[in-house]
Amino acid sequence: MRLILLGPPGAGKGTQAKILVEAFGIPQLSTGDILRAAIADQTPLGLEAKAIMDRGDLVSDAIVNGIVSERIDAEDCRPGFILDGFPRTIAQAQALDKMLAEKGLKLDAVIELTADADELVRRVIQRSKDSNRPDDNPDVIRKRLDVYTTSTAPLVDYYGQQGLVKTVDGMAPVESVTSAIKTALGK
Repeated sequence: MRLILLGPPGAGKGTQAKILVEAFGIPQLSTGDILRAAIADQTPLGLEAKAIMDRGDLVSDAIVNGIVSERIDAEDCRPGFILDGFPRTIAQAQALDKMLAEKGLKLDAVIELTADADELVRRVIQRSKDSNRPDDNPDVIRKRLDVYTTSTAPLVDYYGQQGLVKTVDGMAPVESVTSAIKTALGK
């Protein structure tokens, strides 16, 4: 099973990814984690990414795509994977499609977790009180929601045209969201 989880910040992607990892026995591929691992392992792409990050610049799509491609080739990804945080743009989605096609693979589904923006802000404020995360404040979350709306939300249409999108209410209780995802996947 090869999945992408889409949804605005705070919609529950990370929570659901952890549950789905256990349920399906496939790894969650978070680009941040993959990037940190490539840097720690000192792979050629990891070293290139580190040099860019050390300069304070953003890692290019080409490097992110390459690191994701390497990770997908790992043995634990043979039965499938859950992409979380990638792709974030149409260009990355197109690169992912090409990459998977070259590997003889395809996506099974794109799970879109929908959420009410005002409720997300309330949820993230509560999360920040519980975890003391500095990026979880109303101004930052609204900015992240704006970035999601302009850059990532168009992926719903992109993958929708391929018939891959399964929409689930991310504001429901965790167990209900998991159940809805499994139903959408026919599991």
